[in-house]
Parts: sequence; structure tokens; C-alpha cells
Amino acid sequence: MAQIKIAVVVGSLRKDSFNRKLAVALAKLAPGDVTFEQLRIDDLPLYNQDDDGNPAASVTRLKSEIQSAQGLLFITPEYNRSIPGVLKNAIDHASRPYGKSAFPGKPAGVIGVSVGAIGTALAQQHLRNVLAYLDVPTLGQPEAFVQAKDGLFNADGSVGEASRAFLQGWLDKYLAWVRLHTAG
Repeated sequence: MAQIKIAVVVGSLRKDSFNRKLAVALAKLAPGDVTFEQLRIDDLPLYNQDDDGNPAASVTRLKSEIQSAQGLLFITPEYNRSIPGVLKNAIDHASRPYGKSAFPGKPAGVIGVSVGAIGTALAQQHLRNVLAYLDVPTLGQPEAFVQAKDGLFNADGSVGEASRAFLQGWLDKYLAWVRLHTAG
């Protein structure tokens, strides 16, 4: 079976981000033919259309990493009932200039973790709207609104027992989605 590379975009810059921890934990649940590559977005300049003709090296790198992946995984917190600015900035860079987006046709999954009871439900919905416009086929079901509680992660960074079956099921569906959209 061919190796599948997933480009992971974590919408948080915080050192101890729950969402970065979730990215690492999900990668540990993946089968051997799948690799997860967390993409760097903290070094991107603020998007400015004036720079489209001469993008920063960090922008060129981001677009190349997205284009070389078979799937996309967005793991985002929720800030003020929407996606974080740093994530929107990365999406804007990777989708520009018009007609040269790195996104069309790349199958995606959206997930996130928050201390709130509804997890990142509203941020995920906003992100899904953006991805739909960018022609990114996004897994619709199952949805995963994860609440950060004691036991979500084990000391070694893996998913805790109480959430393992749910997150493994979500990941399995997501990877089937990627395989469906990348089958030759």
C-alpha cells in the first residue's frame, strides 16, 4: 500500500496547546502507511495582496508542503467563536494569488479541542465554510468536538482510555475519506 502523507495545520501557536497535543496523539493512532507532518505557520507574514508576486520563503514552503500531501488535517482551537487569526492567515496565503491555490481537491478533516463544553464547534463550522469555498472536500461526519478534561491525554502524549475509541473511530473515517479522494 502506498504511503499517505497528511499535512497537519494546527491553529494554535501556544507552546502547550491542547490542539498541538491532539495532533501528536492522533498521529500515534494512525496506521503505519500514514505519516503526519505538522506544518509551520508561525513564521508567515500577515497576508498582503501586494506580496502575491513575490511571496516570502515561508509562504512558498507552506504551499509546497500542502501540494505534496495527499490529505489535510486542520486541528483548531476556537477564539471568540471562530477560527484563530493565525490559521486564517495561513489559509489566505496558501490560497493566493487567485487561481494558484494549493487547496483544490485536497481531502480534509477538521477537529479541535477546547476546555469549553461544546469544544470547537463554531470554529469548525466557520472553517468548513472557508474550506468549501476553496474546493476542499471536507469530511462531514462524524464531527468531533473534543473537550479538554483530565485523562484526555496520557503522560506519554497518547490519547487517554476514555477518548481512545471515539478518536480512533474519527481518525479511521477521516483516513478512509482521504483514501477515497486519492484513489487512482
